[in-house]
Amino acid sequence: MTAPTAPTDQLREAWDALADGFDRHLTPHTIAFGQEIVSRLELGPGRRVIDIGAGSGAVAIPAARTGAEVVAIDLAPTMIERLTARARAEGLATLSAEVGDGTALDVGDDRFDVAVSLNGVTVFPDLTAGLDEMVRVTRPGGEVVVGTFGPLPEVEFVAFLLAAMRAAAPEAMPASDAPPPPFRLADPTVFADTLRAAGLRDVTVEPVTWEIPFASVDDFLDVGMHGHPLPGQLRAGLTEEQAVAFRQVLDGMLRERSGGEAGAVLRASMRIGRGTV
Repeated sequence: MTAPTAPTDQLREAWDALADGFDRHLTPHTIAFGQEIVSRLELGPGRRVIDIGAGSGAVAIPAARTGAEVVAIDLAPTMIERLTARARAEGLATLSAEVGDGTALDVGDDRFDVAVSLNGVTVFPDLTAGLDEMVRVTRPGGEVVVGTFGPLPEVEFVAFLLAAMRAAAPEAMPASDAPPPPFRLADPTVFADTLRAAGLRDVTVEPVTWEIPFASVDDFLDVGMHGHPLPGQLRAGLTEEQAVAFRQVLDGMLRERSGGEAGAVLRASMRIGRGTV
């Protein structure tokens, strides 16, 4: 009998499978928002940063560009390979990337000035453990910074995907009304309370708008299908007729937004939560 796959192994496999496409299609967009986070921090030579759930380097790469010493941790080995390749191509000698579990870091206490995570710990099955680890590895007086999505309807590239899927194949949509993990800290009060419960003080939650340009419906689908395992799983369940309808609905939505042009700029409501250890 084959043993069931552990949740951590399932996550690793799912994100590893997406890593190549994620790096090609999403990394330029995610680094742009990572720079938004880095611009709010006091980084530079002599500062130590850990990026947890680093993916392909959205925050780690712009942080390393400041000269800070950056350690990037992600569960998926292929994400770490892509991050390392980008860092090497830019000559970012102060960035190191390692495969690791963000809920059980192989890192000593009080090692970093800043612990940061963009859509990393917020999608962990055990959010509390992820935040606890961020706090543990940050020195007293250091800062923990978490970037996450606002309400799902205000994250247009996700809302568009789900609306088109619902129109083309309503039976394929999940039955639960509960917000998916990436959106569970969308409420600023809940977000702030969660950071305080992790032991942080001087907590703030800043709303930020992330604008993402898409050249066409195919560009949009490249991004949407590689940004998270769920859209690809849903799309794989469509019949050929449904898949055609799905694309047509999306194309129409983008053209409506842009006044008839093939592409459009979509907006995502984001939250940047910060607190001091």
